Amino acid sequence: MPRTKEHSSVHLRGKFIAIVAAGGVFGALARYGLGLVIPAPGAWPLPTLLINLSGALALGALLEGLSRRGPDVGNRQVLRLALGTGFLGAYTTYSTLALDAVHLFTAGAAVAAAGYLAASLLGGAAATTAGIWVGAWHHRRGMGPRS
Repeated sequence: MPRTKEHSSVHLRGKFIAIVAAGGVFGALARYGLGLVIPAPGAWPLPTLLINLSGALALGALLEGLSRRGPDVGNRQVLRLALGTGFLGAYTTYSTLALDAVHLFTAGAAVAAAGYLAASLLGGAAATTAGIWVGAWHHRRGMGPRS
């Protein structure tokens, strides 16, 4: 049976590609702007760390919140694609994390590089978990008291 437009994969549909791309433009601009204003003490990549941790927190909260509101269809799907895949996908920058770590290692700052990687990876997992808790809390709060 041939696939119809309604049943084709989301990643093959033009409107969803445009939604992700638009979110990505704004996410990349936000990352660039924050990278300019957050100081990097002693060339330590604090901007990248803070951007990635805040993105992990936001993604955890977004996806938990959306999943608690129902199936991934309609406006929830558009929000997930625009904010999660597009904005936060471009906002977070794990390729820069890797490049920053290599720069620290090659500059002879192995301890700083290891600390940066640990803070990024463990902090990212903790931030995502915290975001999930925030999303769940916000959902429970919005439900109001149950009778």
